[in-house]
Amino acid sequence: MARKPLGPIRRTFLPWDDPGEQPFIEFRNITKRFGSFVAVNDLSLKIYEREFHALLGGSGCGKTTLMRLLAGFEQPTSGQIFLEGNDLAGVPPYKRPINMMFQSYALFPHMNVEKNIAFGLEMDGLSGKEIRSRTHEMLSLVKLEGFRKRKPHQLSGGQRQRVALARSLAKRPKVLLLDEPLAALDKKLREETQLELINLQEQLRLTFLIVTHDQEEAMTVADRISVMDKGSILQNATPGEIYEQPNSRFVAEFIGDINVLDGQITRKHREDVQLFSSVLGGHLSVRYPTSADVGDHAALAIRPEKMRISFEKPEDQSTNAIQGEVWDIAYMGDVSIYHIKVAETETLRAIVANTTRLVERPISWDDQVWLSWDSDAGIILTR
Repeated sequence: MARKPLGPIRRTFLPWDDPGEQPFIEFRNITKRFGSFVAVNDLSLKIYEREFHALLGGSGCGKTTLMRLLAGFEQPTSGQIFLEGNDLAGVPPYKRPINMMFQSYALFPHMNVEKNIAFGLEMDGLSGKEIRSRTHEMLSLVKLEGFRKRKPHQLSGGQRQRVALARSLAKRPKVLLLDEPLAALDKKLREETQLELINLQEQLRLTFLIVTHDQEEAMTVADRISVMDKGSILQNATPGEIYEQPNSRFVAEFIGDINVLDGQITRKHREDVQLFSSVLGGHLSVRYPTSADVGDHAALAIRPEKMRISFEKPEDQSTNAIQGEVWDIAYMGDVSIYHIKVAETETLRAIVANTTRLVERPISWDDQVWLSWDSDAGIILTR
């Protein structure tokens, strides 16, 4: 039976929205302490079969510790970890149907590609015929058939990464853990490999859990992202929800670029909110559902690509508009990022796509311009 295209599968893969769906992996009230330091703090998380899940956060947030707990390299101070409904307490790493691909790749320098991939199979005592069959299958899967006799030092960084991936998959684990797997690759190769990982995961129908500090990587590969800080999950949602509907200032500022304007709610009617900004000295209109009420302090968060920049003030009175001065311009090739000083202590960013070849810049440094955006372009943050 032919495989369905990748796109439709990922668009309709939403097991977390089905109350009857049982989690494949479950962290239940997990706490992990190293002396007085709390690396993971009473964390609960459900991951579903065939899901590509990302743990995203800065250094020291607890994401790698959580992965090591699942692998069995660390034991929780309290709480339980389940795989297919079975408690993993007391199960050693080598008996868990889980494999891990390390950031350093950990390839044996004295072994060629073929031997590196076959190593785990040999340790498991498989027959020579089965080892050869699986090794060939993995070499074909990662497109390294012509490199089987090369040593790691004879390979590029991307090829070494593929060997490590093939070795991790050779034992046919139920779960593959990826610890910053693409960190050593250059930007272009990293982007290509991200798409290859997506296709590989869907083809093998496995559950992948990736640890990364790279927000773009998480947004590209994951079905869902858990944003972590100080041992806790701040938000667990799809990439689109994380980006467009962050639940806190930390998540909003960690994922992508964003403008945040603090203020106080002065009027509210259903989803229509009016926010007074003391820095700007004016009211801002926001259409966004919020539990905050009149008199509460809140913030307007708006992505730079949702802001428009022009010389003339927009005629539409329902559009938010602020006048400012072009303070700086960052030319990125595909887009230009304008830094607009709108108050003595406030600078906002607007992203403009460079849809034509740059001959001369219509809006330049020190120009007086208007920044504008629709009322439904931003969101209200209360924490």
